[in-house]
Amino acid sequence: MERVYNFLKEAQTYYLATIEGDQPRVRPFGTVMIYEGRLYIQTGKVKPVSKQIEANGKVEICAFKNGEWVRVAGVLAEDDRREVRQAMLDLYPELQSMYKADDGNTVVYYFKEAEATFASFASAPETVKF
Repeated sequence: MERVYNFLKEAQTYYLATIEGDQPRVRPFGTVMIYEGRLYIQTGKVKPVSKQIEANGKVEICAFKNGEWVRVAGVLAEDDRREVRQAMLDLYPELQSMYKADDGNTVVYYFKEAEATFASFASAPETVKF
């Protein structure tokens, strides 16, 4: 999981894919953290992405840097603890003008099961589960 986290942090932007009905939805994200041994992301409850995750927690993330990429397929679950929301906001102070740990909008999700595949055009894919 550390390797996935480090890759996503270094890439700075990753793309999160969800499903809405029968339509895939993809959008850029940047928030990621490890907390108590889990990989977390953050968004707002009022956003369509949150509603899509609540309806179907199966998602994929993809990030690319320096000729390599990682794809993370898994299931997200909400963690409704205030301290986790605050930990995420502490890592990303630039979000604190839009989100607060107790605003009723900030939501954090963790991968309750995931498989990450690291790949490039120069080497064979490597898969790790967490």
